[in-house]
Amino acid sequence: MDDLYRDYILEHYRRPHNFGVLEYANASHEGANPLCGDRITLQLRLADGKVAGVGFTGRGCAISQASASLLTDEIKGKSVADAAAMTSQDVLDLLGIDISPARLKCALLSLDTMQQAIADTGVPIGAGSASTQTETASTAEQSAGSEPA
Repeated sequence: MDDLYRDYILEHYRRPHNFGVLEYANASHEGANPLCGDRITLQLRLADGKVAGVGFTGRGCAISQASASLLTDEIKGKSVADAAAMTSQDVLDLLGIDISPARLKCALLSLDTMQQAIADTGVPIGAGSASTQTETASTAEQSAGSEPA
């Protein structure tokens, strides 16, 4: 089963979905993980309270790039509030593999970058966004503490 998930991650790394500059983006943020050298720019086209389009560019390890690919697939068509309310556990579930504490920042870079892109718009999106950053950090700390090194 581990080989299946490893292949799944490598496939998203080699052929990431939604990779490239998004035309007509109205939200964008660049995020980096200096520990691993990961760097992505995530762009969103928000319309009528939904994520109408999403794209990302950047370079990084297989985990960060696969995570960005999976996350961008997941949020396309979602309400902005639902996208902003995603948690670290949601992203870890999308990846489907155990992530060591050392790789957690790689896995969550796209989530943090997407949430910041939405926050940067200044558009109020409801109660979900106000607690998202705290919940993400809290969940990530819990996950990091409970996983084997």
